[in-house]
Amino acid sequence: MTTRECYELMGADYEDVLGRLMTEKLVKKFLYKFADARDMEELKSSLAAKDYDTAFRMAHNLKGVCANLSITRLGASSSELCEELRDGKYTDQVEPLLATVLADYEATLEAIGKLQAEEG
Repeated sequence: MTTRECYELMGADYEDVLGRLMTEKLVKKFLYKFADARDMEELKSSLAAKDYDTAFRMAHNLKGVCANLSITRLGASSSELCEELRDGKYTDQVEPLLATVLADYEATLEAIGKLQAEEG
């Protein structure tokens, strides 16, 4: 799988990230760092603990990283969750938005995992 194919699989914009980071090597470096990050675990645990300020920060971080790496599908869903949590309050929209973020996150990690596996 090529990096371009990975981006297509995860619903992301390869040309945009390549224009920003300039080399495929850098794109891969930051994709692999993204896959190893634990922000999603902190997002889920902060929601479970009803720490909505931390949950907001984690959703905001995720949105920002996705913007920098042009991971558009996950970026869009994390942006919606971020906005829902912006006031530090829980609403009935948080759980469905989180479910979408988790599905997009898993699809993103799966695509990155395939790229890594083929690199060997």
